[in-house]
Amino acid sequence: MKIIRYAKELTEKNDGFGKYYEIATNCIPLRIWFLTDDIVRIRAGFDCAKGGKNGLVDDVTGGNFREASYSLRLTAWEDKLDSFFGNKRTRVQVASSKITSDDSDKTVIQGEKLRVQIQKNPFVIKIFDLDGNLLHSDIPDLAYMEDSNHRRIHTSEISQTDCFYGFGEKTGELNKAETSMSMSPKDTMGYNPAKSDSLYKHIPFYIRLQKNRVGTNFSSIATGYFYHNTAECDFDTGREHSNYWPHHSRYRVDSGDIDLFFIAGPTIRQVVQRYTDLTGKSALLPKSAFGYLGSSMYYSELPKDCDDEIIKFIDTAKTEQIPIDGFQLSSGYTSQKTCEGEKRCVFTWNKERFKNPKDFFVQMEKRGITVSPNVKPGILLCHPYMENFIHKDLFVHPSEDALAEEKSVGKNAKNAPAVGTWWGGKGAFVDFTNPKVREEWKKLLTENVLDYGTTSVWNDNCEYDSLVDKDSVCDYEGIGGKIGDLKAVMSNLMCYVTEDAVAKKNPDVRPFIVCRSGHSGIQTVAQTWAGDNRTGWDTLKFNMSTILGMALCGVSNYGCDIGGFYGPSPDAELFVRWVQNGIFQSRFSIHSVNTDNTVTEPWMYSDCTKYILDAIQFRYALFPYMYSLAYRAHIKGESIWEPLCLAFQNDEKVLETFTEFMMGDSLYVAPVIEQGAKTRKFYLPNNAACGEKTTKWYDFWKRSEYEGGCEYEIPVGLGDVPLFVKAGAIIPLADNQMFNLATESVTDLHLLCACDISSETTSDFTLYEDDGVTTGYEKGEFQKTSITLKSGIQTQIEFSAEGNYKSSVKNILLDVIAREKCPFFVRLEDTELKHFINRKEWENAQSGWYYSQSKKSVLIKYPQSTVTDLKNYSVYISFAEFNMLGM
Repeated sequence: MKIIRYAKELTEKNDGFGKYYEIATNCIPLRIWFLTDDIVRIRAGFDCAKGGKNGLVDDVTGGNFREASYSLRLTAWEDKLDSFFGNKRTRVQVASSKITSDDSDKTVIQGEKLRVQIQKNPFVIKIFDLDGNLLHSDIPDLAYMEDSNHRRIHTSEISQTDCFYGFGEKTGELNKAETSMSMSPKDTMGYNPAKSDSLYKHIPFYIRLQKNRVGTNFSSIATGYFYHNTAECDFDTGREHSNYWPHHSRYRVDSGDIDLFFIAGPTIRQVVQRYTDLTGKSALLPKSAFGYLGSSMYYSELPKDCDDEIIKFIDTAKTEQIPIDGFQLSSGYTSQKTCEGEKRCVFTWNKERFKNPKDFFVQMEKRGITVSPNVKPGILLCHPYMENFIHKDLFVHPSEDALAEEKSVGKNAKNAPAVGTWWGGKGAFVDFTNPKVREEWKKLLTENVLDYGTTSVWNDNCEYDSLVDKDSVCDYEGIGGKIGDLKAVMSNLMCYVTEDAVAKKNPDVRPFIVCRSGHSGIQTVAQTWAGDNRTGWDTLKFNMSTILGMALCGVSNYGCDIGGFYGPSPDAELFVRWVQNGIFQSRFSIHSVNTDNTVTEPWMYSDCTKYILDAIQFRYALFPYMYSLAYRAHIKGESIWEPLCLAFQNDEKVLETFTEFMMGDSLYVAPVIEQGAKTRKFYLPNNAACGEKTTKWYDFWKRSEYEGGCEYEIPVGLGDVPLFVKAGAIIPLADNQMFNLATESVTDLHLLCACDISSETTSDFTLYEDDGVTTGYEKGEFQKTSITLKSGIQTQIEFSAEGNYKSSVKNILLDVIAREKCPFFVRLEDTELKHFINRKEWENAQSGWYYSQSKKSVLIKYPQSTVTDLKNYSVYISFAEFNMLGM
């Protein structure tokens, strides 16, 4: 075993890229970087090569402290994979820091915002903020160690009241305090949504929230822990307990260094933003990715004419007035007769099921439908092209032990693939860490999928978990590595290859990549989901926690299979409630392989189709809001779904909540998730704890007012979706009903503004528009409209637009909640708008305003052409008292 017990020497160094600090200890070297003012990197070099002073050998391409990361988009050092990422990786100068004290007991390094204190014996690293708050402390003797099984371990001191969030894709409740979790991605069809572990993702990042209560005052501090390592690992967040050490959390990894990026907050939002600075922001997907994505394994498994049945499904949706934008094509299209029977063979097309694949894509495109064919990285040994694939050396290679066994029975070992269990038998697995393989895969993908007429690909079954020999050999950019250490990144690499292939064939088109698995950074390239969930009310409930946990890991383009993928079909009530929940997820796909031989479709229960229709149409009305939030995720790393603990961090009552959530900053969603529910109980959060006025809320549908910090219970029918708008909210909606985002646009923009005239407050929102199809937005072909709501007796709504894109909006409706009173006048810039008392007259007018007594809302409308030439303009609403006697 190796245990860092004490420090021998600390040296300040500069490698030409920036300053870092090197610590010689009793067993291994350790380095510290101030990457930014808010991020400190601590790397314990367990894999350091012997040689040189204290075993230190500086070598970027191999040996000690080698830098070869598939995860980082932000660095301050040379990395072997810099050329792989190109301009997608940002190189920065390390932040300012200096040694302020150094004696026999400890060394203190001071940055602009953080202070690192190194206790020498026993060895402990502590991190403080400028206010002196202790943000992190190692546990003596346990902090940096390698156990007898050669697993590397880092142990941190925590409090029993701490909350823990994130860890990627996890089941169970949102707060993972006192929990043990592994990170070993699996193909977990039909998993238990409350207890199964692991699922499909490997994201070794979490947020620790320290609570502080003094009397009635509550506050909290958030910090983030990103362990930069792709090997399988596990976490313990205080479940393990020992009398000899303080309460603690533990990270344990099978191999590699302890390479911690410690991220300061103090807010959860800031931690998430900074984590996505490290690993990348969410891809801005084409707008069709936010529509309804139809799917079912049934359609591609029919013995013949699957193409006709899929087109029939799309046409039925249109007949039923169900908006739809995509179809996820399951792998049945690759079914072929082989020497071992009918099997799925990637990069082939079954011509009985799809008579003319190119024409199929043409027919789908005419209907505005994006087809995402399923592509898998595992290839059966009986695949008809297997000999050619082996000749081109596409695969992960056998371990030395496995190769010795192959030779012992006289088999040819040249280019031999490592063999594992796969769909339908034994198979080999593509090595995406090999640059030559990536180039060959691009060709295969282009010739056999993209050339048929799609810019979207569904990469599936990328977990590599059935390759059980973890010593199987990968190229790893010529360095050489083992699949046990690298399988977590294979899905990311497969998506990067797919992105490059789409870009090469269609350079102006925005790729739409879907992937089930993923490592840190998957958000930069793909939409993903919670895998093959099972049908049940418990899945509806706990998948919400899974989605919110991923949101806290910067993964915005995410959702779950609506209605459940595996198991019997959902009953009518469950299906309606699942759809009503799913319409708020950034990925909305009804996808199933029902065990009772049924197919989950929107119209499967005729007496409930209206509820499904209403919900999906409402999703399309939400598109301007959702797409603007997707742009925010692309720029800032903030998610579309926000857990209440992020949005209201200092309201102690919401820190465990996952059955309600925020969509963006402004829309509170309390979906009905209990069977047979006649009422819905919920708690509306409050900002008062952080010194703000008590938060006001408004029912989205009825506009009735609620006070934050209180619990409520309201009646709900089967068609009800409880929604609440926070005071100050600005929510853009589409008033024209769209049925296909690829071919239709927002022409009538409805801006819901939650004005609170009793207090002078300011809020803002950025409405984002582009063509939603091309990469033109990267060249400035977009329109960003900053909307500022200044509430008060003299309410003002300010608009400021930038960008070269011409908006599709023709008419604007401002829907301003004003429960206190009707305005005295409304003015658009210098023009006073006409006040209509009669609702029908207002509806027939081109512009003007009307006060709705039923909703207590000011309805203001005007044509977009009125303000087209004005990049900046304002709407003024005066709620001043009208002096009847002095008129």
